[in-house]
Amino acid sequence: MTQTIKTEPLTAEAFAPFGEILEAVGEPDKLINQGLCGRYHDLAALDFTGSDARAGVSLFLSQKRTLPYTLDMVERHPLGSQAFVPMTQEPFLVVVCPDEDGRPGRPRAFITQPGQGINFFRNTWHGVLTPLSDPGLFCVIDRIGNGDNLEEVWFETPYRIEPA
Repeated sequence: MTQTIKTEPLTAEAFAPFGEILEAVGEPDKLINQGLCGRYHDLAALDFTGSDARAGVSLFLSQKRTLPYTLDMVERHPLGSQAFVPMTQEPFLVVVCPDEDGRPGRPRAFITQPGQGINFFRNTWHGVLTPLSDPGLFCVIDRIGNGDNLEEVWFETPYRIEPA
C-alpha cells in the first residue's frame, strides 16, 4: 500500500536538519557596484571531501513533474554537498529523508517559493531534481572529483506526494 506524504512550505526551520535555503530576503549583507546591487553573502556551506575535490557549477535541464508525484527512489552524496539554484522564478519540489542507521527514513516534501534555492548537506537523503513547471533549468553546485559520490535507495513501496 502506498503511503501519502503532504507537501509543506519550505522554511529555514523545517529544512535545517537537511540543508540551507538560498534566498535573498531581508536587507543584504552589503551593497556593492556603486550601491546598485545588494549582496547576500556566503549562504551555503559547501562541503567536499577528498584531496582532488572541488566545487563544480553545472546546468541541469530537467523535465517538469506534476503533483501528485510518485517517489520511488532517493539518493545521497557522501562526499559532498549539493545546491540546486533555479534559473526561473517557479517553485519546485524538494524531498528529503532523515537518516536512520544508514537508510532513508520517512520522507518530507517541501514546495519552494519563487526565488528560493537549496543546498543539501553532505550525506543527506534527497529526491531527484523535481521542477513543477517548464523550463526546469537549474544551476547545480556540487562536488567534482574522484570517488563514489552517489548512493541510491529504491523504496519497496513508493510514496505518493500530494499538495497540502
